[in-house]
Amino acid sequence: MFSEMRSTLGIPRSRDILEHVYSLPTPTQQHEAMEAIRSIERTAMVNQVAQPGLERLMAYLDSHNIRKGICTRNFDAPVHNLLSKFLEGSHFHPIVTRDFRPPKPDPAGILHIARSWGLVHPSHGEAGLPDAGSEGHQPASGQAGLDQLVETRAGESVADASGLIMVGDSIDDMTAGHRAGAKTVLLVNDVNRELVDHEHTDAVISRLDELIELLENGLI
Repeated sequence: MFSEMRSTLGIPRSRDILEHVYSLPTPTQQHEAMEAIRSIERTAMVNQVAQPGLERLMAYLDSHNIRKGICTRNFDAPVHNLLSKFLEGSHFHPIVTRDFRPPKPDPAGILHIARSWGLVHPSHGEAGLPDAGSEGHQPASGQAGLDQLVETRAGESVADASGLIMVGDSIDDMTAGHRAGAKTVLLVNDVNRELVDHEHTDAVISRLDELIELLENGLI
């Protein structure tokens, strides 16, 4: 799908798709490029199938009241298709889609999820995502805003993703999770196998329900 997007946009593999779209000089060009991407995604979602182990993993997480969020570079239609087709009854909040900026591999989306769950800690003066209640901070909505990391004051309350696990299958997923301070789990396949030994990958699974063993044994 991503190679088809790059072919349609006329960009090489080394060029980030969303960065290219946002860099186009006019709003019309950006809109047309984004619609071309959405068209490809709409076609792909018709043939969307559930990842092996998804149902068992969701049953485990739900039975243990483990919160779940989504951080994706897709637009909302494929996400809602996934939820209604395979995950009906499982609750995900928040759902961070392409409308959230900056997108992965920036850690802001994952930190937004942490903050929305009330996971914060005192800053040591580093760049971070301030708590929504921090003085002088006006947070974005999470779906259509720009929620960038900013320099924070020592002691200021900032989002803390150290208790989160980012499960994904791309370098953007691993890097976003790592930069946010979360643990990262790679869902390995034939395309992303080079990420198994990447410095941003903490653990590797070949199907989703293998995450259960990692959680049960405290391995992640």
